[in-house]
Amino acid sequence: MNILNHTGTSHRIFRLLGIPGLEDQHMWNSIPFIISYLIAVLGNSLFIFIILTRHSLHEPMYLFLCMLAGADVVLSTCTVPQALAIFWFHAGEISLDRCITHLFFIYSTFISESGILLTMAFDRYIAICYPLRYTTILTHALVGKIGSSIFLRSYGTISPMTYLLKRLTFCQNNIIPHTFCEHIGLTKYACNDIRVNIWYGFSVLMLTVVLDVVLICVSYMLILRAFFHMPSQNAHHKALNTRGSHVFVIILLYGPRIFTTLTQRFGCHIPPHTHILLANVCILVPPMLNPIIYGIKTKQIQDQMVHVLFTRQK
Repeated sequence: MNILNHTGTSHRIFRLLGIPGLEDQHMWNSIPFIISYLIAVLGNSLFIFIILTRHSLHEPMYLFLCMLAGADVVLSTCTVPQALAIFWFHAGEISLDRCITHLFFIYSTFISESGILLTMAFDRYIAICYPLRYTTILTHALVGKIGSSIFLRSYGTISPMTYLLKRLTFCQNNIIPHTFCEHIGLTKYACNDIRVNIWYGFSVLMLTVVLDVVLICVSYMLILRAFFHMPSQNAHHKALNTRGSHVFVIILLYGPRIFTTLTQRFGCHIPPHTHILLANVCILVPPMLNPIIYGIKTKQIQDQMVHVLFTRQK
């Protein structure tokens, strides 16, 4: 395929290639995409339905889980259908506005999930260290304010990024070797000075996701300190059980992205399709596994799922 290279006009239409180097295997690659998408959408939708309709689950921890499930559905829906359109119908054409819109929802959703995980760490810190004051500290009103703050932070930090992208002139290339739009992947085709875009993207990363990771680590240090001061083995087991699922989800969210970032920075000899596959793992795996992990590790949700799925209503 010929790469377009212009210097006088700005591209308004781009073409997503999918996974370069694996075009002949796109039909096979679509199988894990569609399976993970169905599991993510159905599993997280069931989570949301159960938590919202069961009054016994209207507690802060489960409401935060409901927010995480909603963010997972948005993240999957923003990316997987576009990838499947490329794999099945070679429909990779995408307008600049649509590309920026996809990018906005992908990045804002990731920042939202990071904020939700930080809030869940704070929730567990209060539950373990101040159990008698838990219900008075984390009221429904405070949970609502925290949830609103999480989404306002994510949308507020990514909105300027879309403005910075719209001001650019894309005249170098209109072929994007990926299944979805990325910030750096798009800005590198601009003919303008992109230093503001790069530094703003770096600042957003440091002030949101990296800061969240640091605060999550601090909360776990405080939880571990409280853990070693617990008197009974039963209290130890209960504390570990409440933290186990959250730790798995944190590893799922941050682990693949850290590995992908390292390979992009230092893995110069890694084939491009490997980078793209790793980026898709970051999108596909967490939304698919989050409801499974919490379904296995949280007995209250297990019981409600069994009741909804297998108990006949009289």
